[in-house]
Amino acid sequence: MFLVMHLITRKTPLFGCFLFLLLSFFSSAHKSTNQERDKIARLPGQPENLNFTQYSGYVTVDNLAGRALFYWLTESPSNPDSKPLLLWLNGGPGCSSIAYGAAEEIGPLHIANDAKTLYINPYSWNNLANLLFLESPAGVGFSYSNTTSDLYNCSDSRTAKDSYKFLVRWLNRFPQYMHREFYIAGESYAGHYVPQLSQLIYRRNKGIKEPTINFKGFLVGNPVIDDQHDSFGAVEYWYGHGLISESTYNKLIDTCFDALDNSPSITCIKAQEEAVAEFGNIDPYSIYTPPCNSTTSLKRELRAHYPWMTRSYDPCTERYSTEYFNHPDVQLAMHANSTKISYPWGTCNEVIGTHWSNRPPSMLSVYQELIAAGFRIWVFSGDADAVVPVTATRYSIEALKLPTVINWYPWYHNGRIGGWSKVYKGLTLVTIAGAGHEVPLLHPQEALLVFDQFLKNQYMPTKSF
Repeated sequence: MFLVMHLITRKTPLFGCFLFLLLSFFSSAHKSTNQERDKIARLPGQPENLNFTQYSGYVTVDNLAGRALFYWLTESPSNPDSKPLLLWLNGGPGCSSIAYGAAEEIGPLHIANDAKTLYINPYSWNNLANLLFLESPAGVGFSYSNTTSDLYNCSDSRTAKDSYKFLVRWLNRFPQYMHREFYIAGESYAGHYVPQLSQLIYRRNKGIKEPTINFKGFLVGNPVIDDQHDSFGAVEYWYGHGLISESTYNKLIDTCFDALDNSPSITCIKAQEEAVAEFGNIDPYSIYTPPCNSTTSLKRELRAHYPWMTRSYDPCTERYSTEYFNHPDVQLAMHANSTKISYPWGTCNEVIGTHWSNRPPSMLSVYQELIAAGFRIWVFSGDADAVVPVTATRYSIEALKLPTVINWYPWYHNGRIGGWSKVYKGLTLVTIAGAGHEVPLLHPQEALLVFDQFLKNQYMPTKSF
């Protein structure tokens, strides 16, 4: 590079321009080669005549530690060059965006119950945007680290920094997305991931006239926002929906909110265990739908390092993902597991979730900073989720003390109530009636409408026709 630049400065302007164009050509060719290497020719079991392009592969975010993050890009089937780019993150912490966001929620290809066949999701969000799914942090899904200790000391901060590095390096590989309108979305513990990554992008963009990442805003569903308000809202929801007894409710109120931190008291833990027992054989992530097999999943609902129940989820769709993404031919087609990871692909990494460190108890200050900066921020909540319920989200948002622009009102979809909404100065809250923790899984049409209104920055429809 030094020799080329030396020649440019020593030769005539015409020769300099020629060398510059030549250098640009080879640079573009190199990027194109890297991009083409990640292109998916065909996934096993996919429908014929697929009308969108997809890519997947690895981006190294730490050369010294050997941390590499796996992504899956599904472009829009119509006019992808004019559509925005959306990054989707699932939470856990330690759960896969490929397993949940892509394969059973907003992605265009879902897995049939034979765990071999894929079918088109007509309500995929790639109808409106190009979707980028990221398995993060390293150790989740196909993402990996060559440093074993990385799995035992994951944190919010490192996850945000690695995700930012991923984005910058991924955009270098896909330069057509540079300067494209960019949004971030996610759910559950991504209520931490999404605003923190948004904050990092905002701060890094300061002082740059044309930033590579043209960040416009974020959208989060049933998100973890603030421990104190989330926890209190969860207990209120359990009692208000008849899931727990008066005595257990009183025990939770009396023992779990005096000194809320990541190490709840023994009496608080015991009260939580009583609450889980009183729930019975339900899916706490969707209380009005039958569980797939709750005898094992309910045992995972309590983890001492959280002041409320954890976010491990075990629906039947998760089983199909586990089988499908462990097929060697699927991994080959997706350019995944190229380093031959010593453990099978899984929907969640329990080691990461159990040993999560340096977890801030609140995102309220991050929201305040991003609201003041003028970004578009929407929060949506399925009101049949008992894990991060709508009451938890409402308490946390009210703690921001934002002025009300439009008070609580019903919105409609296909002639029926779709949910309710409230518009604050700088933030919009939308609830989805009858939906659980994974809104796009149970109410895909309504979820797509919410995303559409978010992109348009328009209020939810108020008429029933």
